[in-house]
Amino acid sequence: MIVSHDIPRAAEDGTSPGSDNSAKALPPDGLLIVPVRNTVLFPGTVFPIALGRERSIAAAQQAVREERQIGLLMQRDAEQADPAAVDLHRTGTVANILRYVNAPDGTHHVVLQGEQRFRVTEFVKERPFIVARVLPIEEPGILTPDIEARFLHLRQQALEALQLLPQVPQELVGTVQAAATPGTLADLVAAYLDVGADQKQELLETIDLTARLDKVSRLLAERIEVLRLTQEIGRQTRATLDERQREVILREQMAAIQRQLGEGDGRAQEVQELTEKIAKAAMPPEVEEQARRELHRYERMPEGAMEAGMIRTYLDWLVELPWALPEEKPIDIVEARRILDEDHFGLEKIKQRIIEYLAVRKLAPNGKAPILCFAGPPGVGKTSLGQSIARAMGRPFMRVSLGGVHDEAEIRGHRRTYVGALPGNIIQAIRKAGARDCVMMLDEIDKMGRGVQGDPSAAMLEVLDPEQNATFRDNYLGVPFDLSRVVFIATANMLDTIPGPLRDRMEIITLAGYTEDEKLQIARRYLVRRQLEANGLKAEQAETSDEALRRIIRDYTREAGVRNLEREIGRALRHAAVRIAEGSAEHVRIDAGDLAAILGPVRFEDEVAMRTSVPGVATGLAWTPVGGDILFIEASRAPGKGGLILTGQLGDVMRESAQAAMTLVKSRAASFGIDPALFGKSDVHIHVPAGATPKDGPSAGVAMFTALVSLLTGRTVRSDTAMTGEISLRGLVLPVGGIKEKVTAAARAGLTRVMLPSRNRRDFEDIPEDTRARLEFIWLERVDEAIASALEDKPTNVPDAAE
Repeated sequence: MIVSHDIPRAAEDGTSPGSDNSAKALPPDGLLIVPVRNTVLFPGTVFPIALGRERSIAAAQQAVREERQIGLLMQRDAEQADPAAVDLHRTGTVANILRYVNAPDGTHHVVLQGEQRFRVTEFVKERPFIVARVLPIEEPGILTPDIEARFLHLRQQALEALQLLPQVPQELVGTVQAAATPGTLADLVAAYLDVGADQKQELLETIDLTARLDKVSRLLAERIEVLRLTQEIGRQTRATLDERQREVILREQMAAIQRQLGEGDGRAQEVQELTEKIAKAAMPPEVEEQARRELHRYERMPEGAMEAGMIRTYLDWLVELPWALPEEKPIDIVEARRILDEDHFGLEKIKQRIIEYLAVRKLAPNGKAPILCFAGPPGVGKTSLGQSIARAMGRPFMRVSLGGVHDEAEIRGHRRTYVGALPGNIIQAIRKAGARDCVMMLDEIDKMGRGVQGDPSAAMLEVLDPEQNATFRDNYLGVPFDLSRVVFIATANMLDTIPGPLRDRMEIITLAGYTEDEKLQIARRYLVRRQLEANGLKAEQAETSDEALRRIIRDYTREAGVRNLEREIGRALRHAAVRIAEGSAEHVRIDAGDLAAILGPVRFEDEVAMRTSVPGVATGLAWTPVGGDILFIEASRAPGKGGLILTGQLGDVMRESAQAAMTLVKSRAASFGIDPALFGKSDVHIHVPAGATPKDGPSAGVAMFTALVSLLTGRTVRSDTAMTGEISLRGLVLPVGGIKEKVTAAARAGLTRVMLPSRNRRDFEDIPEDTRARLEFIWLERVDEAIASALEDKPTNVPDAAE
């Protein structure tokens, strides 16, 4: 009897829902084959199997639809993922599907009842499932005295084996006693025998009844011997355990007697030391009570108890944490300013904010200071600023890396019920610092991620909230710990990935990229000296000229920070180290002309003039996570029907800016001297090179509008000019962000004029003074001003693409 579960029935014309033509073409004498691994089904037994392969699922569903039987064949190699027909044994069992279940989790299960052995004579097909012509194997029906004797002996063995089991399954005893034929009993015992699948397959392929009964009897005799030995070993183990329990009781009694006699042992001395440490730790009353309670438990525990080690570790953490507040050291503002100037060049506004922060801490040491978050591209000195703050305050500095943390327990700790549990990174850092008022840098706070173990950024809310962190509770400690005196400083590259509530608890201090002159000063003061020491050189052995440093900055590294600059300086000095080590020179001076031979050809070149020498090309300004950069907008037209093509992996906002720019050009075509008929017979293509880099944002609107007007009027855009700003359909130029980084990038690229939205004048003071001196600023209210300032007066003769 086949019971269908959630499988559509076959239609009257022989087709079935979801079946293909190959499924309808099954031969009448064909048997659907389901390959199985490490499983043998014997006739007369019921067995559930799980289906995972697509062919097996398709075969079972087809059998249910057509109320057919299936054949089970074991594959020869159990590791083979999708065996072909030639990889299967030829002898198997025909089975009825008693139940088919498609579970809600997507798994498929069938309950099968074995009916009869068969042997494959021919495989008919393999897709979408295996179909074979088979020869049924009839069970021998002649009952000779030899077979009957073997039958009775096997039944006696089976009942004996069942009695040796720890729990005798009465249903199976009744089934064994009710077996009417030798073949049925042999298959039943073989199905439940604890032997390998290959041995069971051998029994399935043994057709001769006498040989099959002998094989099953021999295997069952071996299992009976194993069961007898197992019972004997169990009795011996129980006796050993009883002896150990008696020994533990005696040891406890002996320890009690020793305590009464005043003969202290190692445990008593250990408890005494912990008691003294608890008294000296200056814990809050609640914590001290918890510590003494755990110490009392530890004292009463047996020496070898597993939980004793866990309690001892917990007590060690409690007594080693700095509960008492150290003596407050006065903050010297003049010395702090000297330290900041000594460690960092430039960053004047950042230093001023840090001095303000330290001044407030000096005047109000018990006040709730803000949490500072240094945000900026890599390599601009965020982590070293934290170290300088620690030096200025005279406190220990601890760095906690949060990059890649996706488990809440990394912040709050694991509960003590888990093996190997530890406090979170915050408590671990405080213990390592040995001071409750240390300076703790939470590095890469923007790179925490939510995982299946919780959201660590949510756990950071309590750590960084001055209203809550005085009673921070670590899951491992289980008692509150005051974090209000810890000076937390966070660093981040991107603010967008920091959740809003967490960002709201921090004061964001933005560090932009360095200008070329600032990088030169940093290289002179810090990087060259550091690389000389790293490469085993002295100042009198190797030196680098200022012009060489400028060439490295301009032609080999274009970045917001100075990490790559330091690497390239190190490469140049290693070249000098080789010459000095081999004795070919005693002093090496690296000039600008030597860089090509040492560092290779230049990696960056000024291509602005080449890119803007034809109509339709404008230079924009872009902000990136590693600083500002210049961006080229190229526009071209070809014969067409007025379409607008956008390429260069542009985001949705940038695509909308291009569409707005095109609409604005069409609406003002007459004022620019553009023939409106051009739009109907031309397709305009806007491309932003570096197509592998995703780009988005509205700030390229002015550059796109200028490029389109340049294309359609034949007037080239000035090669010394870059621009940024969002446009509206009314022709207004709207403000954008990242002005400092964008203007710095324009100066770095050799441009002399920048066009900025008039409403971004507020950002003018943020631009470095030397950069302001090198550039001419044009402030835009409307797009007409951009066209007047950016385009050359004389049109360039360009063939009409639509003619």
